[in-house]
Amino acid sequence: MNPSNYAETAAPAAAQRLAGLLARRLGEKIIEALLFLAALSSVGITVGIVGILLYESAEFFRHVSVVDFLTDTQWTVLFTDPHYGIMPLVTGTVVTSAVALLVALPLGTVIAIYLSEYATNKVREIIKPALELLSAVPTVVFGYFALLFVTPLLQRLLPNLPGFNMLSAGIVIGIMIVPYVSSLSEDAMKAVPVQIREGSYAMGATRLQTALRVLVPSAFSGIASAYVLGFSRAVGETMVVAIAAGQQPNLTLNPMEGAATITAYIVQVSLGDLPHGSVAYQSIFAAGLTLMLMTLVFNIAGYLLRKKFREIY
Repeated sequence: MNPSNYAETAAPAAAQRLAGLLARRLGEKIIEALLFLAALSSVGITVGIVGILLYESAEFFRHVSVVDFLTDTQWTVLFTDPHYGIMPLVTGTVVTSAVALLVALPLGTVIAIYLSEYATNKVREIIKPALELLSAVPTVVFGYFALLFVTPLLQRLLPNLPGFNMLSAGIVIGIMIVPYVSSLSEDAMKAVPVQIREGSYAMGATRLQTALRVLVPSAFSGIASAYVLGFSRAVGETMVVAIAAGQQPNLTLNPMEGAATITAYIVQVSLGDLPHGSVAYQSIFAAGLTLMLMTLVFNIAGYLLRKKFREIY
């Protein structure tokens, strides 16, 4: 081929390849920028929520002292003689969450051990999706299940149990969050290297001993994450407590009494006709800020727990 002809055909081909390469790199840069914006949007939404909570709560605390907010034993925001003590709502939230965790943590952990160590693949493929289907049931259905089925059932054992009580609400919330605990805990146990499991069997340990003394400690950081997620889900639950636990703020630690939680109060007030900017309206944000701080403290505790017991294989 004539050198001049070769140069005439090779130059356009090289320019075409260069243009294709630039176009591909430009496409990757655009995709990278879109992914970055997607990640940044979650941070921006979080910052926006926290900012609104802090701003509206600051307006609330201009009218209500922090001392009264933390020490007053009554929460009667909508009364003619209003009191702004958050503790009745905090105790309602803590009691229902504690009952829920007493149900969900042991039950979810036992289910995770069974699925991880005892169930055959066929049984596991049936039970795990069925469990996860629970998380798809609307929470309002769980609420009426607590009010119309669990409460009458408990009243046969506890005749003095009122129709609205924190016990039935907590039990049903616990049932509701079992799939979160069992599924994540089972995934954490499955992630333990098989050599560790086989080493335990080689030492003569039984399945139960291997599960309790080897797998659970080895997967504890992942199991702790499941517990933290379960707690966050229990604290933030709204419909079940609003339907089954009652909506009357009550400073008590007795789960057999009715009480309102922070989320139930927010729903109750948000559906009313409160004027924007009033103290009662701003109390929603103060209650929400309290709920966020409770969840944040527990998440930090969970992070420290995971960091302490984390195993790197």
